[in-house]
Amino acid sequence: MHSQPNNPLHGVTLKMIVTDLEAYYGWEGLADRIPVRCFQHNPSVKSSLTFLRRTPWAREQVEQLYIDSFT
Repeated sequence: MHSQPNNPLHGVTLKMIVTDLEAYYGWEGLADRIPVRCFQHNPSVKSSLTFLRRTPWAREQVEQLYIDSFT
C-alpha cells in the first residue's frame, strides 16, 4: 500500500465521514451546510451513503466539509 501524505482523506471511509459529521453538526447542521434531501428528510447514515455514492458533487461537498472541520 502506498502512502498518500497529501491526501487528508486517505484511509477514511465515506461512512466514517458521514458518522463523524453527523455527530459533530447533527443532521440539521449538516442540512444547513449542505442542503440535500438525504440530510433534510428522514436522515440516516444508510440513506446518506446511498445518495452520496451516486452523487459525486454532493460527495465532494461532504468530503470538503469533513476536511475543513477535522483537519
